[in-house]
Parts: sequence; structure tokens; C-alpha cells
Amino acid sequence: MNIYDFKVKDAKHNEVDLSEYRGNVLLVVNTATGCGFTPQYEGLEALYQKHKDRGFEILDFPCNQFLGQAPGSNEEIASFCQLNYGTSFRTFSKIEVNGKNADPLFVHLKGQAPRDHEDGEAGAFKKVLQSISHTVLGDDIKWNFTKFLVDREGNVVDRFAPTWKPEDIEPAIEKLLWKEGSQ
Repeated sequence: MNIYDFKVKDAKHNEVDLSEYRGNVLLVVNTATGCGFTPQYEGLEALYQKHKDRGFEILDFPCNQFLGQAPGSNEEIASFCQLNYGTSFRTFSKIEVNGKNADPLFVHLKGQAPRDHEDGEAGAFKKVLQSISHTVLGDDIKWNFTKFLVDREGNVVDRFAPTWKPEDIEPAIEKLLWKEGSQ
């Protein structure tokens, strides 16, 4: 099973078969409009503009599970992102990423990449916190703007914590784009 086996709803409640993204490198992100990480939309859009012609897509899934930081309707959220950050990548319907009502797509993503990519520059204290967090929360997503990187075959290749800025993930994206024959 891979990401192409899932169907989701877009911001207008239309069903989207993720197989339509077959052959693209994907960055799947759970987002929020009222989060300290919300300015990452700017970096996400910059990545999208830079690489979309090479087969790169961003799938934006708003999530209100973390302190209610994604209030509003799907349409309001999409409009906020477009007006404030100029986003042009696709926004999907608001979902849950953890718990009994977690969207099946995110259950799959977490199962394929149960831990956040280790930050090579993290200090000892940060690494202890990451370890405790994983022990307590398991595979659960810890906060908004967790990012899953998916290759052209629909396989999850990495998971990045919210603290990873989009530009810090770019080398991993470029590696997949180059490795898989697109320039």
C-alpha cells in the first residue's frame, strides 16, 4: 500500500484520488492558520514555485487538533493562506491526524515514518526531549507543520518535525527530484 491508494476531500469537499499525483514528489503537511509555525506557508510556497515544474507538489491538510489553531471553514482557511501567503498549492479539507478519528492517510503516513527526522544540529537537551516525546506520544504527530516527504512511487521516505523550515528540507526534495530523473 502507498499514498496513491487513498482518497481525500479537497477544501471544496470534492473527493480527490491521490493517484492523480502519481509520478510526483510530494510534501504532505498538516497545517494551521493560527500557529507559531504558520509563517512556514511562505517557505512552502517558495519551494512549490521553485520545483513544481519538475514534478513537485505540496498537499496542505489543515488540522485543528493542536489548541484549535486552525479555526474556520475549509474555504476560510484556503482563502487566508492565499491572501496572506500567496499559496497556490492545493489545500484539502480540515482533518484530524491523531486519535480514533485520524484520517486514514495520516495513519498510513505515521506508520511508514513513525519518527521525525533527527535534527543533526540538535543539542543534547533537544535530543532528550525528542526521545521523551516519542516515548510518551509514540508515532503521533506532535504539532502542526509536520512534513512527510513522498517519492514518485508513493512511498514515504522521511518525516520532518515542525521545527524544520521548508528551506531546510529542500536538499532532500532536490535529491528525490534529481534521483528520479527530473531536472
